[in-house]
Amino acid sequence: MIKNIKWLCLVSLTFIACNNDDDLTDNQVVYTSGTADFSKFVAVGNSLTAGYTDGALFIKGQENAYPNILAQQFSLAGGGTFTTPYMADNLGGMVVGSTQVVENRLFFNGSGPQRLPGTPSTSATTVLTGPFNNMGVPGAKSFHLNLAGYGALNVYYGRFASSPTAKIIDDAVAQNPTFFSLWIGNNDVLSFATSGGDGVNQTGNLNPATYGPNDITDPTVFASVYSNLVNQLTANGAGGVLANIPNVTTIPYFKTVPTAPLTPTALGGATNIATLNAQLYGPLNQVFTAFGEPDRVKLLSATAANPILIYDEDAADRSAQITGALTPILGLPTATAFGMVFGKARQSTPNDLVVLPASTVIGTPNSASPSPLINLNGVTYPMADRWVLTPQEQTMVANATTAYNNTIAAIAASKNLAFVDANALLNTIATTGIQSNGFTLTGALVFGNAFSLDGVHPTSRGYAFMANKFIEAINATYGSNLPPVNIGNYNNLYPAAL
Repeated sequence: MIKNIKWLCLVSLTFIACNNDDDLTDNQVVYTSGTADFSKFVAVGNSLTAGYTDGALFIKGQENAYPNILAQQFSLAGGGTFTTPYMADNLGGMVVGSTQVVENRLFFNGSGPQRLPGTPSTSATTVLTGPFNNMGVPGAKSFHLNLAGYGALNVYYGRFASSPTAKIIDDAVAQNPTFFSLWIGNNDVLSFATSGGDGVNQTGNLNPATYGPNDITDPTVFASVYSNLVNQLTANGAGGVLANIPNVTTIPYFKTVPTAPLTPTALGGATNIATLNAQLYGPLNQVFTAFGEPDRVKLLSATAANPILIYDEDAADRSAQITGALTPILGLPTATAFGMVFGKARQSTPNDLVVLPASTVIGTPNSASPSPLINLNGVTYPMADRWVLTPQEQTMVANATTAYNNTIAAIAASKNLAFVDANALLNTIATTGIQSNGFTLTGALVFGNAFSLDGVHPTSRGYAFMANKFIEAINATYGSNLPPVNIGNYNNLYPAAL
């Protein structure tokens, strides 16, 4: 029911690199590291460090990861070799035997993102010989970096862990880095958000071993883990740069699908809308109004786009009242089914955030429905919790993000480390946009320059922009004079063939 946005007229623009007249690297300049030592640089983090983009990890994306860009600039001032545990191809998927366990990357086909076809050549069971300077592990949360044997739980780390019982932080520290970057913590709250809050806010639970994959990490746990990580990385006097956690609710993953996508045409026109109002929306509105919630479900409009029906775990449960009100009309069995389905339902509001994958679900049949009369997701059947991040869930995400960022800023200051306020940068990108090298980086999907097709991770151009911000922070803290890169030399969209 969601119409594809018409992208085609803009496609060619994304492959044009900006060739500024002013060369950002002047060969006459003598570059210095200042008080930093870039000879052994190790980058620690998650998918943002690994170079994950377009929903996958693949060679070209890894080459344009922000640590790789930093290492190239560090080489101008004494930086050494920087190694990466590269995937085997540019498909980005991964197999175990003949079974594909990680999806291929996304590409833009002219009407929208879709997965590349093909069988990947990267095997999760082929262990690479390290060590590797890029220690970015997609999916890793803060406490995973200090978890022995994490390679058995994460196929990306399993490919390059030094042993079956290794820890990510130990493999990083064992290289005796003279300089490091640490960008970790996004996944401690991101997986909760991207799952539409289909997890648990573990604030108050100090045992991360009991957390589920989509849970929010307790801020006290995060502070303890993060402090320990930085202490290990700086134990031998290494300098470094820390980055904080972006406000994940500003990314395209939550801003692309509207909360009111049900146009009159999509709903079948005025006649069908009148039927829906008579048989479902009207009765629900009457029940909710009777209990002081007149705006919870309103009649559908035949002239304007309508909100979707959603399941809200924080809503008052009106299943008994709905069953009672509809029993004289529909009979007890059908009325009971209606009560079960709509007891915690409501229509979405502009304050909700609909996750990007919901665009393929809205208006499709729900196999769990007890009746063919109420089986269309978001129309006659409430969208499940995982498809929408409600205001209450957004508050949980915001509170955790603030707590994590307070920890990161305080530790950066106490250790005299460079600090990148990624949160402020990405908020600006999402709200007003940022100009860089003749490009405007915005929060728009596909053509916003900053975010890749998965709606979460940066494009290579976005990573280059972040690398420049890391360089700014490093220069300011250590007195180095590293030059920035021209972000126009980095892709916004990768073609299907690489």
